[in-house]
Amino acid sequence: MQRVAVVTGASAGIGAEIARGLARTGHRCVLIARREERLRMLAEELDGEYEVCDVSDRDAVSGVGARVLERHPEIGVLVNNAGIPARASFLEGDPEPALRTNYLGSIWCLRAFLPGLEAAAPSDLVNIVSVAGTVALPTAGPYAASKYAQLAFSRAAAAELKGRGIRVHTVKPGFVETEGFPQSWLPRLARRLVLRPEDVAAHVLDSLERGRGETTVPGYYALASAAQALLPNVLVRVLGLRGDPSTIKPDGGPLDD
Repeated sequence: MQRVAVVTGASAGIGAEIARGLARTGHRCVLIARREERLRMLAEELDGEYEVCDVSDRDAVSGVGARVLERHPEIGVLVNNAGIPARASFLEGDPEPALRTNYLGSIWCLRAFLPGLEAAAPSDLVNIVSVAGTVALPTAGPYAASKYAQLAFSRAAAAELKGRGIRVHTVKPGFVETEGFPQSWLPRLARRLVLRPEDVAAHVLDSLERGRGETTVPGYYALASAAQALLPNVLVRVLGLRGDPSTIKPDGGPLDD
């Protein structure tokens, strides 16, 4: 029986590249995102299926889960990738959209597809988090908060699902250039560190093959995470020298799904 993979945020960027990689390894991909035309084109390319859904809508996710499980009672892989940017300060930015999509959307999707993951065990849950889930910059506070929450969810789920035969892969990419997350705001030297969606997808496929659990890509970004964990007050002083983050204009880019 062909292994089924469900990928959220699959219409572009990291999600689309992960889906392509999973299809190359023999999975039948069920693609989930908001933009139907993009989904249809990718589903045709991969000989897969798609469902239009905004993962921040709990009822919509439950409905999609029920329809997919009716067709595919066993889900070998669930990739929680859908996400939105929130490059703004807490003083002006609205934190709710990012929290609902990046954090709660991952929970709604896990709950919706959990019966299929259990039926297919050993199976895999991939949560695309972010280094922002360990390093909070003042210019992206709402986004960092949503990723901190998603990281906590992913770590707790890893322990809870282990006994059910479901492996959890918590992937924390650094800066990635995608349609929804343009990185042109970075200083020129920092842009050399920006990843491509294909880089993250290759890392995810390697993690699935090797059962790597929680990882940072590229690995050297873990140094920033360690700095904030070990020297939080020093980092606050350094970041505070950059001025008022409320003067930073938000991206306003589209969803990366």
